[in-house]
Amino acid sequence: MGFALNYIDGQTPLDEEEKEGLLIPTIATRSELDEFEQQNIEQAIQWTLGRSLKPHTIFTEAFIRMVHKRMYADVWAWAGAFRKTNKNIGTDKWLIPIELRYLMDDIRYWHQNNTYPPDELAVRFKHRLVSIHCFPNGNGRHSRLMADIIIEKIYEQPVFTWGAANLSSEGDARAAYLKALKAADQSEFNSLLAFARS
Repeated sequence: MGFALNYIDGQTPLDEEEKEGLLIPTIATRSELDEFEQQNIEQAIQWTLGRSLKPHTIFTEAFIRMVHKRMYADVWAWAGAFRKTNKNIGTDKWLIPIELRYLMDDIRYWHQNNTYPPDELAVRFKHRLVSIHCFPNGNGRHSRLMADIIIEKIYEQPVFTWGAANLSSEGDARAAYLKALKAADQSEFNSLLAFARS
């Protein structure tokens, strides 16, 4: 990649090999990268809108990977592939499939047993998914879309607003989001639940 990416608080830096996966050689700035990624993400959202998706489809590793691939396949060669390097956050790279399997088992149980109200189930799933950090990049946006899919397709509720802001750029909404994630790390989900509907 012919330019240096500037990272904001909470973004995971890419290593050089991951940067080489960029499929659009004309990208020269972070804002151009963000723009191409956003276009791809909007295509993925459009794809979900026209689909009837059931829990047995959504709660699988294959679906998790496929959604990430749909979100980023036009921009990154590694879209939908688990990361091969360890990051400053997330589980060890070798544990990703195992931790994801535990999460799938947990969410199936939560859903079948009505363990949590719909919003809380979706937000807890989102938090665990982003904590595992399956992919080299885009984990926050991917986990938010997964929560939206769960709340809309399974529970027929409106998608979350996530502060009604672009959380990929610095600002008060991103700061509030990161603070709510840190609280959820300590098993305090009220802030993240409130933020998801703000």
